[in-house]
Amino acid sequence: MTTYKEIFGKQIKQLSSDPTDAQAEGQVWFNTTDGVFKTVLNVGVLSSGGNLTTARANSTGTGSQTAALYSAGVDASSAVNATEEYDGSSWTNGGNYPASVYGLAMAGTQTAGLGFGGYGPPFTTATNEYGGTSWTSGGALPVAKYQMGRAGSQTAALGFGGGFAGGGGAASRSTTSDAYNGSSWTGTPALSTGREGGGSSGIQTAALLFGGNITTAVANTEEFDGSSWTNGGNLNTTRRKVTNGSGTLIDTITFGGESSPGASITAGENYNGTSWTTVSATLAAGTNQSGSSLSSGSSAVFFGGNTPGGKTTATEEFSLSIFSPIAATWASGGNYPGSQSYFAGMGTLTAGLAAGGDVPGASNVSAEYDGTNWTAGNNIGTTRRNLAQAGGSPQTAGLIFGGADGSVPATYANTEEYNGTNWSTVNAMPLARSGAGGLGVQTAALAIGSDTGPLNGTTTSEYDGTNWTAGGALSQARNNAIGVGAGTQTAGLAVGGGPNPAVVGKVEEYNGSSWTTGGALPAVKEKLGTTGIQTSALSSGGSSYPASPGVLSTSFIYNGTSWAASATLGTGRYAQATGGNATSGFVTGGRTAPGTNATEEYTGEDTTALGYKTLTSS
Repeated sequence: MTTYKEIFGKQIKQLSSDPTDAQAEGQVWFNTTDGVFKTVLNVGVLSSGGNLTTARANSTGTGSQTAALYSAGVDASSAVNATEEYDGSSWTNGGNYPASVYGLAMAGTQTAGLGFGGYGPPFTTATNEYGGTSWTSGGALPVAKYQMGRAGSQTAALGFGGGFAGGGGAASRSTTSDAYNGSSWTGTPALSTGREGGGSSGIQTAALLFGGNITTAVANTEEFDGSSWTNGGNLNTTRRKVTNGSGTLIDTITFGGESSPGASITAGENYNGTSWTTVSATLAAGTNQSGSSLSSGSSAVFFGGNTPGGKTTATEEFSLSIFSPIAATWASGGNYPGSQSYFAGMGTLTAGLAAGGDVPGASNVSAEYDGTNWTAGNNIGTTRRNLAQAGGSPQTAGLIFGGADGSVPATYANTEEYNGTNWSTVNAMPLARSGAGGLGVQTAALAIGSDTGPLNGTTTSEYDGTNWTAGGALSQARNNAIGVGAGTQTAGLAVGGGPNPAVVGKVEEYNGSSWTTGGALPAVKEKLGTTGIQTSALSSGGSSYPASPGVLSTSFIYNGTSWAASATLGTGRYAQATGGNATSGFVTGGRTAPGTNATEEYTGEDTTALGYKTLTSS
């Protein structure tokens, strides 16, 4: 650094704070506040992608980050034959694999894929080719195996190692390696070490096998040059049940696996053709037997697998970027003035509003939130619980409607508007309802579903600031719909609700006149909190159906097509009040065991933060 000025003929710039735009890439500056030289460099980062339709593990996957293919595997109880295709944002169903197997090896692309081997039972020699729509039979493997390494394309593939029906211990781990030409398999030189469940990558003439299981997990790597297998650099972390890997012989990325039975790994490693380096990015949860793309080490996607919570639908994308994503978080906020549940929440994180609810016993209180503290406001006109809401942005334009008095019980059609100081009664809904969902603003609101009466759960009503009129009916009746609504009157979202598992994971989208099916929730939920817009929504907490495990702390983000896991609430809850949007929101109160007045504030993932590096004398 001392000769930088003389070499380049210009002085290093001095800045009191680091630059915040992408133009900083490649620049060098002296931060006068920190007293260090800095730059911005490409780093490997992980970000959440769209969830798989089916939670499963134990299939390698193939394709690219924007066109991945995943087929077969095992769900919570048995082998499956489902095929899914990824477009860089969401997964959709493709043609089913010809058999339900796990331990399937996959190579090729999304439109020219290859699947071979696996265990049904029994072990199989079957090879199948995918044309982008359906699978057709190809040439059989010489030996029936599962959990093989894979590399290459549909017409130039390599399958190596794996487990076979040869008895226990090391005898059941294969050293054989075979090449596929688009119609048949031919033997190639054998591996030095037989293994199953290893990671793999590359092409037919330049392939990589790493980790896996012999009698225990191993760290060694083998490289294939088209003629022979030779030893490469060892992994930094011993891994078995890897079953993934994306890239080439000189640039491969892998994540997860197990270091020992039950000890799943979050860390990833990159191979440069000589040695492995641990990358800074880590999976959201320890995962083994996950799948991945195959084509690239700098732009890859990882999906499915086993986690401590069971089989997962999670998808995570790995990319080299100058940006280093900051994960979404929930943080503690100011307590609500009393433990409350089944109440209305609206507004923004810094200008929130809540009203009514269950103390227990129906309530008439309201309160305002400034992002730090809740302040008691004037009482609503009708004491009620299980009410719905809209508006609150601005804070001076709130709307509440419906609900019930749990002690009578009486169900209400009453509607009230808030002007920033007082609540006033306006025209009532044509239908009394409790447990409805609500969305929109004070002058353009939507009431969704109802607990009241067997037919009312499909009812939608529209409010124009003066009168209520009938809207398009839901395709599926929903009750326990508190908190299910997000978006606007002409672009609305209904998420979860009751009364059965077929409903609580279902999502519908409203266009101002009719409802259509949207991307399903990854988990079944009712009495949840949903906020945001139709193409960018946050859903948090809720209650599972049936009741066990009951109170939920999970959160999901919707992009208009599919849901991805987000930060977990500090306190699981249902029937809470919710406000804000998909990047900045709050939840308060709700039922826990038995209730809470705690508020939590949500900050969404930041993908625009630059990855600064400090330069040293070395």
